Parts: sequence; C-alpha cells; structure tokens
Amino acid sequence: MELPFIPSEDHPADAVHDVGWPSEARAAVGFAAVLLGVSLAVEAGNSSLNAVHALLWCGLSFLLFAILLPPRVEAVPGRLTVRGPITRRTVRTDRLTSVRWCDGVAQRVILCDTTGTRAEVDPRVFFANPPLWHRLEADARVSAARGTLVHGGAELDLLALRLDRETARTVFRISGLD
Repeated sequence: MELPFIPSEDHPADAVHDVGWPSEARAAVGFAAVLLGVSLAVEAGNSSLNAVHALLWCGLSFLLFAILLPPRVEAVPGRLTVRGPITRRTVRTDRLTSVRWCDGVAQRVILCDTTGTRAEVDPRVFFANPPLWHRLEADARVSAARGTLVHGGAELDLLALRLDRETARTVFRISGLD
C-alpha cells in the first residue's frame, strides 16, 4: 500500500522533482552491490578473503556508489535545491544574479543568487524534466524583470532553444516522423 503524499516544509505540494533520480540512485546502489559481491566472491574463491580485504572492498564499493549517485534536484517557486551525497545547495531562483552554461565534456548550468549561493545542475536533468526547466525559466524571468539577473539572459535563451529542440526530436522519434 502506498502512503499518501503529505506536504511539509522540506517538500511542499507544488515542488517539482527530477523524476529520473530514483532509478539512477537504484542503479548506483546496484553497481556498488555487484562490485562488492563479485569482489568478495573472487576473494573467497581464492581463499584470500580476510577482514582487511573485505573492509577495503566495502570502502571501494561505497566510493563507487558516492561517485555514481547523482545530485537530487527539486524546485519550488523561487527556489531550486540541489542535494548531493554531502552537500545541499538552495539557490533563490527569483533572485538570480547569473546563469552560466558550461558546454563541454562535463556540461553544467551554474546558478548564482543575490546571497552568493551557487548551485550546479547537469542540463540533462532539465532536458529529462521539462516541468523543472519551466519552473527555473519562469523564476529566472522574474529575476530579469527585477533587474537582479545581470549575466545569463543569452544562456537561458540558448538552453530554452536546446530544450525545445530536444523535445521536438523526442516527439518526432516517438511518432515515427524522424
């Protein structure tokens, strides 16, 4: 039986989440568990398994999990929160000062607000979650209207264009028109 969603201060009813995060988190757990299981089985098969080796393999498996676990992204009107394994960054998206898009091997959208808080988000999160992107874009437009968004209007337009292009490709691919 599924428990009903109860809004709280940390998770308001109008929050938009990265819908792909739970499956990516399960995959991170799975890969780490497979590494641990295979490594312990090989050690046991070679009769070289001891407490030190088991502890080292557990540590390596945990490190793999920490590397593979993606940050969890959540947006509510006026705020975007990025939770990593250790850190939690909340940016006021209605008071942004800059939006930068680092395009390259490790693509990142870097958001900075008037308090100096900075958060980095992989743009693929926005491509996979249009409601998350629309929440950010609407709040960024509020920042621009208030005059706090000094840098990043062009980056926002490029991201919106790319998101629209990816959405159109997906629609064409699903409908068989590509």
